[in-house]
Amino acid sequence: MKMRYTYHMEKRYYKHKIENLLNIGKIVTIHYFEFDKNFAGGTESHDFWELVYADKGTAICVADGKEIVLSEGEALFHKPNETHSLRANGQVAPNIFIISFDCKSESVRFFENRKLKLEKRLIRFIYPIIEESKKTFDLPYSDPALKKMKLLPSPTLGGQQLIKNYLEILLISLMREETEKSDTEIVFLPREELGEHVADQVISFLKENLYETPNVNDICKALHYNKSYIFKQFKLATSCSVMSYFRKLKIEEAKKLLRETNLSVTQIANKLAFDTPNYFSKTFKKITGYTPLRYKKMRKH
Repeated sequence: MKMRYTYHMEKRYYKHKIENLLNIGKIVTIHYFEFDKNFAGGTESHDFWELVYADKGTAICVADGKEIVLSEGEALFHKPNETHSLRANGQVAPNIFIISFDCKSESVRFFENRKLKLEKRLIRFIYPIIEESKKTFDLPYSDPALKKMKLLPSPTLGGQQLIKNYLEILLISLMREETEKSDTEIVFLPREELGEHVADQVISFLKENLYETPNVNDICKALHYNKSYIFKQFKLATSCSVMSYFRKLKIEEAKKLLRETNLSVTQIANKLAFDTPNYFSKTFKKITGYTPLRYKKMRKH
């Protein structure tokens, strides 16, 4: 009787050690400020990095005595121990995102004395940081002097790690974009980007008509798309209906007017073409959580 032998060849796997180009060790503070047009912050210096991003409007930054204009969509980095300050320009009430962090990686020196324009695809990493911070830390609505973030009693699962990861992806993407710029021209838009392109066109139209009351038919006529196509593509790109998004844009403009002007609530409601001041106030509170008057008082520094 023949014996059958089974031979098992040992498979050897190689475990590849991941190289960390940039590692965020600690997050110090996270802020999203809706400043008054006359805001002026104090001068400070600290032993960690700080990223300042102008989400809306323009701000004036001072770094080691040098004045830098930070326009909408631009980010500025303050290196450790750099003396710096921030203020509004007295004309526009800016929305500013600030995150400070500790990073010992040698590659982070890439950002020393840098002001960078963020492309739309990179801005998308900032908003998740803001959302995760709201679900993770008990942050005051507006406190430029905040020194320590307190965890919420029941913070969201993995929130701290996601903040760290989003920030690392943002920084690495910025480094890659600056060092690997390509002259290749895109001659067509993939289907998913085409939908975003349509949404961008709609948003541009809405922003241009903030003080009017255009309806969906007006948008279709202006952009030469049919209603169902606009509805579908806009919803896919923004997770929001066109008119709901328009109301949010109007409220953002109202917040800006409350911070930049002395217009009354009634005047702002009329200016932004709301049916009544009461409807404006209800919409404002529904979106922001505050009445227009309460918001105005909170924004005065």
